[in-house]
Parts: sequence; C-alpha cells; structure tokens
Amino acid sequence: MLKSTVLLLSVLPLAFAAAPIIDNERVTVFDTTAALPAAQFDFVTVPLTHKGTAALGKKGEIPDKAGEHAIVILLKDHAVPPLANTTGYPPAFPRPHVVKLHETDKVLVWSYHWTPGEPTPMHFHDKDVVVVYEEPTALTSTTPDGKKTVNEYKDGEVRFNLRDRTHTELLVRGGGSAVMTELK
Repeated sequence: MLKSTVLLLSVLPLAFAAAPIIDNERVTVFDTTAALPAAQFDFVTVPLTHKGTAALGKKGEIPDKAGEHAIVILLKDHAVPPLANTTGYPPAFPRPHVVKLHETDKVLVWSYHWTPGEPTPMHFHDKDVVVVYEEPTALTSTTPDGKKTVNEYKDGEVRFNLRDRTHTELLVRGGGSAVMTELK
C-alpha cells in the first residue's frame, strides 16, 4: 500500500492541499501560501507581496517563497511554436514601459504597468500568456475593428490568455500592474 501511495504522489505535478486555479496542456497554476514539494516541471513563481518580480525554478527544485502568498506556474513540456504575425501590428512584447524579468527557452517573463490615459500600441499576441494582476485593474480592450470590452481584474487574479489576439488596452480604473509569462 505504501509503495502505491508513493508512486501516485510522484506523478502529481505538485502534491499539496491547494487545487490548481488553472490546469491545461501548457501549465498548471497554483495560488498558494503553503510550503511546496519539489516541482515536476520547470516553474515561475510570482510573489504577490513583491510587485513586479518573479523567480525561475527548475524541475526537481522546491519553489522558494519563504511562506509568502505567491502564484506558482508549472511549465508543462508541451511547447507550441509562436504564430506567424501577418496582422501588420507589432508583437505584444516588448512594448513601452515593460521590463523583461527573465527569458529561457520556455518563457519570457515581463513586468508591466499600464499608464493612465495612455493606451498600449495595437499589438498581436503570438504566444499564450499567463497574466498575474498585482492590484485591482480595469482595462478597456479594443480590437482593430473597434469592438471594446471592459475587463475587471482583482489583486492576485490570474488569467491564461490564448495566442492569436490583436488589441490595444487602456487603463480605466485601478493601479494596472501585472507580471506576464509568455509561453514559448
């Protein structure tokens, strides 16, 4: 019986009490303050107590969060090549006011702060992206055809956005900062 239990735990991406908030073929994402075991995949940790930061970790390492509230993004071994950009618009990143935190063969991690009254350039997302909002934020997203949608995000909210999107964003309320992990 013990042997079966050990085997079962060894195939789980992370064996701890919290259920993933996102789980798909690309990533498993946890919102946690719990101590974590060694990860089964490379990962990105976004500590919610230190805005604009992220740490990288390798398979087999223990995500070091020192008991802080953090988002842990496990990077599954399911690479998807970026889409060809035929839109004529620039890629989503880099863009004005963005800071590149990390780059590996699996991810590009960016810290971004929307500037009130200044829309982002119209841009094309060629990669899937995990967005961790670091404060309450309301953004108006406008597509090239002029369709507008207001999206409200809470502090610590996480979104998985699929590639193949073109839009501009305008901060309409809140602080407007996020850590964005583009998946290669």
